Amino acid sequence: MSFSISATVNKALWLAPLSAAMLMLAGCNNSTTTTENVAVDSADATPMNIKIATESSYKPFSYTDADGKLIGYEIELIDALCAQMNAECEVISQDWDGLIPGLNAQKFDAAIAGMSITPERKEVVEFSDPYFYSGIILIGKKGDNVSVDDLKSQPIASQRATVSAQYLQDEHSDADIKLYDTQDNAYLDLTSGRVRAMMSDKVTGIDWLKTAAGKEYEVKGEEISTDDDAMGIAFRKGDPLVAKFNTALAELKSNGSYDQITGSYFGTSTTAAAQNTVVNDAEVVEGEPAEMAN
Repeated sequence: MSFSISATVNKALWLAPLSAAMLMLAGCNNSTTTTENVAVDSADATPMNIKIATESSYKPFSYTDADGKLIGYEIELIDALCAQMNAECEVISQDWDGLIPGLNAQKFDAAIAGMSITPERKEVVEFSDPYFYSGIILIGKKGDNVSVDDLKSQPIASQRATVSAQYLQDEHSDADIKLYDTQDNAYLDLTSGRVRAMMSDKVTGIDWLKTAAGKEYEVKGEEISTDDDAMGIAFRKGDPLVAKFNTALAELKSNGSYDQITGSYFGTSTTAAAQNTVVNDAEVVEGEPAEMAN
């Protein structure tokens, strides 16, 4: 009898630590599972980090102020898009010629710089939905009879690798085409008389005409509309960021933020109307601008 009691007690004493250990292990496993779930949930709430490149001499789209800070229509649009996506975005300045090569070399995640959506560019990058539309114009000195209809042998400026430059090369290959790394350098040669006229994106060209440097110049003829009027944000092919930015852009258009930003720069809430407003302000000669489709 005493042996059975002793054996029972010893067995109970032996099982007690084992049961406690099993309870502790179970508790630890539950605790680990909860911690992992919290970590996953926290990760989902963490903002994306996105680096976006622009060219800082394309007023009013993107340029620098007196303190060197990037400002402009596209900068405000990017700020709104990133806020809509709960993303932390860093916008950096990049030479125009280096935008697409730098994007594909993964130096940054996106590029926004008044970049038209062209078939050639679509072969190497993927674009967001359009966020702006703009044609091109010829700018010349007031009183000069230079015309788009006759540019043969005339020194005509344009920024390199732009729709304006491509148009000159395709339609006016007999002109003396001068290509520049920036719009500003093209304007300098125009005002110094080294070129007779300049082919430019309409909005940036009109903006320059309103400056002191451009007061003696005007738009020659009508706005030229090409098949490449739409501007988009460039991404690497297959990047899921394209869908995220498209969704954010659609939401900004739906909630009125897009119209507010566009209106603050172009005096109207719609892109198509903005084009006409800007051109009318610049006193287009020899005809009215073509209507733009939004």
